[in-house]
Amino acid sequence: MSTYRERLRVPIRWWFQWTLMVSSFWLAMIVAVPEPLAWTVSAMLLLVMAVLLRSYGAPVITVTDDWLSAGRAKIERRHLGSVVALDAQAMRLQAGRDAEGRAHLLLRPYISTGVRVGIDDPGDPTPYWLISSRHAASLAEALERGGPRT
Repeated sequence: MSTYRERLRVPIRWWFQWTLMVSSFWLAMIVAVPEPLAWTVSAMLLLVMAVLLRSYGAPVITVTDDWLSAGRAKIERRHLGSVVALDAQAMRLQAGRDAEGRAHLLLRPYISTGVRVGIDDPGDPTPYWLISSRHAASLAEALERGGPRT
């Protein structure tokens, strides 16, 4: 049973901006090439845009009683250490100046807050996971409560 779930969708403004870009491209093409070609190329660009934005916003963070999943990565909760919800400034430092090269990262530039999850597994060289989250406090709370953690 899932105790927390969040999908890291791209913001609506990205859809708007990319649609405006494709529209601008169509406007430039409609005066330079035959109309059917302009419409065909624009339709293909819209399709590519939709695929790219949906795939980039596809990662899901899920916390269950036994597991933490962040995108394609998954770890048993018994291997989790300290959990810290990060505000925008702390997240920027953790992802930049204070970053550890061996850390597992699931970052999205359009999400300013996140969670740092320590890893307490002697067999795992990863010191921590840094995960972008729009609801960092709720994610940290879900990771702190319940589950078979040591």
